[in-house]
Amino acid sequence: MLFDTHVHLNAAQFSEDRDETIQRAFDAGVKYMVVVGFDRETIPPALEIAEQYETIYAAVGWHPVDAVDMTDEDLAWIEELSAHPKVVAIGEMGLDYHWDKSPKEVQKDVFRKQIQLAKKVNMPIIIHNREATEDIIEILQEENAKEIGGIMHCYNDSVDYVQACLDMNFHISLGGPVTFKNATMPKEVAVEVPSERLLVETDAPFLAPHPNRGKRNEPSYVKLVAEKIAELRDVPFDELSRITTENAFSLFKIGKNT
Repeated sequence: MLFDTHVHLNAAQFSEDRDETIQRAFDAGVKYMVVVGFDRETIPPALEIAEQYETIYAAVGWHPVDAVDMTDEDLAWIEELSAHPKVVAIGEMGLDYHWDKSPKEVQKDVFRKQIQLAKKVNMPIIIHNREATEDIIEILQEENAKEIGGIMHCYNDSVDYVQACLDMNFHISLGGPVTFKNATMPKEVAVEVPSERLLVETDAPFLAPHPNRGKRNEPSYVKLVAEKIAELRDVPFDELSRITTENAFSLFKIGKNT
């Protein structure tokens, strides 16, 4: 049994075959998923999907690329939605220095506001990081995000930063890149992360694992991610699946029998 901790089933890429995609995941042993909504357009369908399926949950937050668009009303909306019974995390949030739509200072302000909100409602946070690791760690430390912890989503940096994340009560989640032939960093991270802090994800429809790289990703493919990590750690696949699923249950405060 597997738990895809980060998937965008609310994306337009699944508009034609969402239910079939979800069924393929269930058939592959991926029973649990968290659908992530990150702006005005993607949050409502994330909640609708979570309401429709018993073992699918939602996260609500604001993506750093669109930080410039977030209003005080949006922040209040996210706080209101945090009380929804199927919402298990706030995010994805963070910093993205690759795209230049939102100025860095605006991103940082929106990031801090969401951390503060998550602490207020006592929920873990999901971190989006692109080319901004040191600033993200600094803000998480300054805002004492250790109180709530969360996930370093699709961790894409070196092992040098892993301990700082662990010290702040964060889990490390790995996705498709760990299966890429020349991707050495995620493979090193996959070996180093303590088992009790390891999670798996797809980030579907993005970052499809080998041998589907370049195609539309989907939650059933998280099995390929888990198989590769099990191989790298030299542990049985069933054990890796059990550990990562139990880690997700614990972090999101949900039960197996849900």
